[in-house]
Formats: sequence, structure tokens, C-alpha cells
Amino acid sequence: MDTQNYHQYLEPVITIAKSAGAAIMQVYATDFSVKNKDDNSPLTDADLAAHHVITNALKQLAPHLPILSEESEGIDEKIRKTWSQYWLIDPLDGTREFVKRNGEFTVNIALIDQHIPVLGVVYAPVDDLLYYAVNAHGAYKQAGANPALKIHTKTLDPKRPIIAGSRSHSDEKMQRFLHNIKNHTGQVPELISMGSSLKICLVAEGQADVYPRLGPTSEWDTAAAHCILQEAGGDIVEVSGSALRYNTKRSLLNPMFFASGKGSQQWEIYL
Repeated sequence: MDTQNYHQYLEPVITIAKSAGAAIMQVYATDFSVKNKDDNSPLTDADLAAHHVITNALKQLAPHLPILSEESEGIDEKIRKTWSQYWLIDPLDGTREFVKRNGEFTVNIALIDQHIPVLGVVYAPVDDLLYYAVNAHGAYKQAGANPALKIHTKTLDPKRPIIAGSRSHSDEKMQRFLHNIKNHTGQVPELISMGSSLKICLVAEGQADVYPRLGPTSEWDTAAAHCILQEAGGDIVEVSGSALRYNTKRSLLNPMFFASGKGSQQWEIYL
């Protein structure tokens, strides 16, 4: 599948993401209930509604491509291993933010080819905010009906790094990371707290230098925004220094990582 073939999916996937966003907003306007999944993460009718919208539409768009969704039944690793291309989706990324009604949740749809995200769409329905990218075609941000703007990662000011952090998952490792930056630079780093994959998008559009994820995430949490970040000039790198890849192991959990502008800093020295 060449880059031209990737690009043919972009407009339909944007439409699908917005349709899923509309389904989410219908639930958002109600007095919805919250269940807990086996891993104690929250689940709402909005997660399931968006899942059905996306999977049904993707099956029509590209019947030959498998779909891996957070809300789908577990797919055996032996089957996944045979996939060279597939859709990787999080129908509602940031369910905790959805429950808190702070608007910081997204629809994430990615196309994976040979373990790399080659198309990514992230849509935040509350603000009608869209980020998207296709391999070798750049990364873009579109707010409402305004024209789409090309986005790029920023040049790091080593004396004043800007850190994107989780709204719901701050922990001791993150506090130590920030403390070590302060000790190294003599300055208190600026911290922008945000939910969902919007943190990676902040780095992609140059509003933050790095998003350190020092706890568990799943592959569907990062894939769409990962493509956007790569096309904006950055990348996601494991703390070991290896590039983050998809569907390479039994678990679908990501290791700890840094999402940053490419070559901006060896962030692991602050761990």
C-alpha cells in the first residue's frame, strides 16, 4: 500500500470520526451512566456508540482491512501477527475526561502499515477540533469551519521546556521528572495538563516540547496522534531509545515513552 493509497482514506476517515463525535455528543447531553471494565477503567454508552459507528463505516470503506478497537472483543495474537495493514482505533479516548465533562476527549482512528501509523485522525467533538496526517503529506489542525493549518513541532528552549502532562494520571514518576528538570535548568518547567491524545497533539502543534508518558497506555491511545506527531516533525520514542512500534508483541500495552520534537532532547536523563 503506497502513500497515495493511504491518502484516499483521509477524507472518509475524517467524516467517520466526526460521525462518531456526533454519537458521543448525543450521550454527553444526557444523564449517562458509567460502568467499570475488568481493568477498572470507565465505560459509557458513548464508547460503545462511537465504536459501532466507526467499525461499521470502516468495514464499508475497506472491507479487506482488519479493525482493532479498544471496545472490540480480544483478538488472538496469532491472528494479529498476520496483519500487515489494519485500522487501530480508540472510539472515545479520555473516557475519564468525558465523565468529568471537561471536553478533553477524542476520537482516534489510525491506519497501521508494517507496525507504523501511516494515517491518523484525532477529533475532539466538544470543540469541533480536528488533527490529521497522512504519511509524507504533513500534519494539519482544523478548528471548526476554519481553514486547515499545517502544524509543526517547536524548537526547544532548553532553559524553559514546556511539558504536556496527563489530566487524570499524574504520579510520582512525573513529579520526579519535573523536579529533575528544575534541578538541571534552574527553572520550574511549565506544565500543561490535558486529557486524551490531545497531549501528543499539543507537541505536534508546537504548544509543548514533550509529553512524557511514564505509566501504561494502550496502542490505540497513541497511534493516531503518533502519525500526526511524526508528520509534524516529531516522534514517540520509548525510554530505552527505540522508536515506538505497533502490533509487535503479545501485549497491546505501550512501554513508557516520550512524545517530542525529533532530536529535541535526551529526556530520559531526567527520569
